Amino acid sequence: MSVYGYARVSTSDQDLTIQRDALKAAGCEIIREEKISGTSRQGREELKTLLEFLREGDTLVVTRLDRLARSMDDLSSIARELQDKGVALKATEQPVDTSSAAGKAFFQMLGVFAEFETNLRRERQMEGIAKAKLVGIYKGRKPSIDVDEVKRLRDEEGMGATEIARKLKIARTSVYRVLQKA
Repeated sequence: MSVYGYARVSTSDQDLTIQRDALKAAGCEIIREEKISGTSRQGREELKTLLEFLREGDTLVVTRLDRLARSMDDLSSIARELQDKGVALKATEQPVDTSSAAGKAFFQMLGVFAEFETNLRRERQMEGIAKAKLVGIYKGRKPSIDVDEVKRLRDEEGMGATEIARKLKIARTSVYRVLQKA
């Protein structure tokens, strides 16, 4: 029966130190960490490894449930996986301990609030973008491909799409897309 920790922040410039310290204080023998969004399980290799590794009787500890997942679907899915394996889930900053009925109930309530918070943030972001577009401030992401250079390489240097893609370090499909519009 081992105690494992999982720490996550959303961006590479955020720090995991506070979570790491809390997990060590909670008795975690091994702590898996990653810097990636929690809105999806996709790309979260440390979480995937940890979920595959956990065995019956083990405990998974996080500081808060939103470190584990930001959607109720993902959180429920992870909780079911843990339950099916006989693994308990605990949160250091929240009274969550899925080995008890009250802990399970609180776990579900916190999951709903984590998803609600994510949805509110997305709505605020979309409102901000819409307002910025109205006043002409927001024009989207700047193009990352030099269209004129793609055309020049084809027309003046006689390069094909594959050569252009290699030279400019872009995807070949991007070259085709630019050339179709030309």
